[in-house]
Amino acid sequence: MQFRSVEDFLRKGQATLAKGPLALIFAEDEVEIASTITHHRTLGFAQVVLFHPPSLTLPPEVGGAVRVACDLHARNAVPDVMNRLIAVCPATTWIYWGYNAEYLMFPYCETRKVGELLAFHAEERRLAMLGYVIDLYAGDLARHANAVDLDGALFDARGYYALERFGADGLRRERQFDVFGGIRWRFEEHIPWSRRKLDRVALFRPQKGLEMRADFTLSDEEMNTVACPWHQNLTAAIASFRAAKALKSNPGSKSAIGTFEWAGSARFEWSSTQLLTLGMMEPGQWF
Repeated sequence: MQFRSVEDFLRKGQATLAKGPLALIFAEDEVEIASTITHHRTLGFAQVVLFHPPSLTLPPEVGGAVRVACDLHARNAVPDVMNRLIAVCPATTWIYWGYNAEYLMFPYCETRKVGELLAFHAEERRLAMLGYVIDLYAGDLARHANAVDLDGALFDARGYYALERFGADGLRRERQFDVFGGIRWRFEEHIPWSRRKLDRVALFRPQKGLEMRADFTLSDEEMNTVACPWHQNLTAAIASFRAAKALKSNPGSKSAIGTFEWAGSARFEWSSTQLLTLGMMEPGQWF
């Protein structure tokens, strides 16, 4: 199903928004669109919606996805689209959002579906689930000039840190942290400060009046928290080639980076067990 614009989708695609959980994929370029869609279908999302520039060449594998043409290169394009969807999406629908060449991971995702994950999370009276972006990159940039290599993906197994978050009023935001690390930390001279943090509200239920800010946090502060006040909750991870891809395509950083590999690099196993062992996801009370 193809829609000519976001406005067209909002007029005619209301039925899609009611069939959750939804995976919203924002395709900035043509890299790994098919694998991104396939991955999220396999996780059990009821609908995959692909937002893409009108000029983008789409692979045949996107045929089963809902396609929406839109300008993703405008300033704050993703929050703007998300806010328009939040305003009309039923409060019962869980939403995941991410970019092409990004892959949602959650505890036990090899044997359990995303619907099971979200049913448990909802039972704990949580309306959102925090995720952490794990920067992936190719080890051999001579063979993979765009830094994307699914079969031989590497990531940083160490070098992460978190800072307490403070609001514009100067007050500490309880149970909120700005998380840093990965190649955005190691190559920070090429990345603006506002794009270096790794935390992201990966899954959430839209609420009346809710908005996504330019930094991808939500206007309901409780939905930005890592856990409830009483115990640890589930968290997810987003395995992402986006930063590596950008660093190897932008003129200012392309020639300055000969390799992303360092002593802290490890082979990415596409395994929730690996991420749980390293503390990059939290199973909470879900066993």
